[in-house]
Amino acid sequence: QVQLVESGGGLVQPGGSLRLSCTASENIFNFNTMGWYRQAPGKERELVSEINVGGRTRFLDSVKERFTISRDGTKRTVTLQMNSLKPEDTAVYYCHSNILSRHFWGQGTQVTVSP
Repeated sequence: QVQLVESGGGLVQPGGSLRLSCTASENIFNFNTMGWYRQAPGKERELVSEINVGGRTRFLDSVKERFTISRDGTKRTVTLQMNSLKPEDTAVYYCHSNILSRHFWGQGTQVTVSP
């Protein structure tokens, strides 16, 4: 069973930065995609950013120009760098990966953007 362990998150003021990391229990190049979703209270879970096995990235429109995603195969880690954070970025962020139709999730980490 694939395990995804997240780190990072916390409380930050508007305009601040945070870095989320997700470490997998196996080679990240086994995954078709790896990335981050988020879910705010009362809202559906949405894709924030992901990177596929070929290195192609996707971003939610509202985070483009502010967030970047990167990976380190030797550390089996994908990192989401979040800059210029806004209150509307407040949510629980979940690491996600998939191998074809098999989906794997981390436990979630809270990100709160507040003065």
